[in-house]
Order: sequence, then C-alpha cells, then structure tokens
Amino acid sequence: MPTHAVMALIWIDSRICATLPTMPTPAEFERMLRGASLRITRPRLAVLAAVHDHPHADTHSIMGFVLDDLGEVSHQAVYDVLRALTDAGLVRRIHPPGSVARYESRVGDNHHHLVCRSCGAIADVDCAVGSAPCLTASDHHGYALDEAEVIYWGVCPACSATPTRNS
Repeated sequence: MPTHAVMALIWIDSRICATLPTMPTPAEFERMLRGASLRITRPRLAVLAAVHDHPHADTHSIMGFVLDDLGEVSHQAVYDVLRALTDAGLVRRIHPPGSVARYESRVGDNHHHLVCRSCGAIADVDCAVGSAPCLTASDHHGYALDEAEVIYWGVCPACSATPTRNS
C-alpha cells in the first residue's frame, strides 16, 4: 500500500540534505480520501488533518482537535471517521498494552514504536532489518501473516532526566 506522506527537503549543512515529512494541504487530504473511495466530508478532513498534525494522538485528543477546527462534531462521528480512515489504510491504529488506542498517519512502511514506561510518550522507529522481516514466523501455525508489530519499551529522555521522588 502506498504511503501518502508528503516530503520536504531541508539542508542540514552545505553537504547533507535530509527529507522530512510536511503537513499535507487540504487538496492533498481530499485526494487521499478520493483515492480511498471515501466521500469528502468536513469531519473526515478535520480528523485526517488532526492525525497528521498530532502523531500518536488518542481518540479523546483527536476529538478536541476536531472540535477546535469545526466547532461542533459528535463523538460518534469522530469514532466512525477514525474507523473508516483506518479501514481505508489512510491512518494506522496502534494499541500499546496498558494504553488507549492511538492513531498515526505513517502507513505503508515497516516501522515500529518506542513507548516510555513513565509518561507514555510514543515515538516512531524504523525497522533495523528491512521491509517486513517479522512476517517470517518460526511457526505460522497455518496463519496467513500480513502484519507484525514490535514495541520497544523504556524510559524517554525527558523522564530519564527527571529525578525520582524517592531519591
């Protein structure tokens, strides 16, 4: 499945150029919805923009961003839009154990996540091996595997720098 990430080139120094994701335009969001055979609606555009602008946001946070954008939308509409966007492959739903479901716009590649045990922050990390190495299970038990999820657990830099209360 193709990714819909929009990339911008930036110069790090005079010799190195890096590619960073940028926020898609409203017209690009509309093309994404059309490409997924979804009708273009204000709630779909607002939810898609919120997920792109706030990676790994939970449903409650996305609801707040959409309300800020539209002024009024039902909770059910946001849930329905998130489900439709996920089913269409425009957003990815992740659900780390012990956390609420989160949504991200980085789809169509083999990446994993870092999760802070202290504050719950989530960061993307590229797979160290390649395209989809985890789909070769030692014993697939007859399953037709199509996805593998790896979550790295630890403590983020901000929490590592914070002194513990018991010290």
